Amino acid sequence: MDLDDLFPGKPEDPLTLLQRQDLDPLSVDELTARIAALEAEIARIKAKITAAVNHRASADALFRK
Repeated sequence: MDLDDLFPGKPEDPLTLLQRQDLDPLSVDELTARIAALEAEIARIKAKITAAVNHRASADALFRK
């Protein structure tokens, strides 16, 4: 999935800005820190998705009774 599909017409969206940022001036240490921060954000998002799916499943089970 392309980021444009997720956030069409939002040029100031943080993901769009992140994708366009020039990485050339960053050192290896800065790039490594950036990867760690992005991996932590991915983990946070995956946890949110899991919680949302579990919440939905609980709600569906409650209303099926």
